[in-house]
Amino acid sequence: KQWYQRRVAITAGIATDVICGFPTETEEDFEETLRLIDKYRFPSLFINQFFPRPGTPAARMKKIPADQVKLRTKKASELFQSQFPYTAKLREVQQILVTEVATDKKHYVGHNKFYDQVLIPMKEEYLGQSLTVRIIETGKHYLKGEVITEGEKQAIPSTYSNPNQLAFSLNPQTMVQRIKKSTNIWNFLAVLLVGVLFQILYITYRNNNR
Repeated sequence: KQWYQRRVAITAGIATDVICGFPTETEEDFEETLRLIDKYRFPSLFINQFFPRPGTPAARMKKIPADQVKLRTKKASELFQSQFPYTAKLREVQQILVTEVATDKKHYVGHNKFYDQVLIPMKEEYLGQSLTVRIIETGKHYLKGEVITEGEKQAIPSTYSNPNQLAFSLNPQTMVQRIKKSTNIWNFLAVLLVGVLFQILYITYRNNNR
């Protein structure tokens, strides 16, 4: 059962947030958080220290000592960084849509139906292609594939048309335009999910830093 739950978290690309040091957090609570991180091995995890937002009930609670909060945050981060959940996808055959140039400028980036980042050789004819690849290498935040077969040329959303302007936009109108221009159904759903996630993270970050 535990293996199945972990596999679902990895395969579905489930991400979550962990806040360390909430005023009522006990050592037992924190140990349970570590067990959760170890159990599911999330491919993406955002770990932050508790920040008391003025005017909230939590801001009036007794705070946990700062050094203890930092230590818990460090432990949770080290545990997450020690995990390589994509290892389970080694040698898988996947369908990807190639959309952009990787940050290393040596690979193209494609995304599978779970929106995992898959690096492939940088051949000009691959950009915009739907490709079948075999995963030959995995890293902490990426997969690397070898091309098996090439598919039909796909229309790339205009946001991707310039490799120098590939950063995700937090503007809702931009996300809607990207979704409307997606021609592949799984890409449509992936972009929609990522867009919603980015909006939630942005709103949370903005509220915590007022």
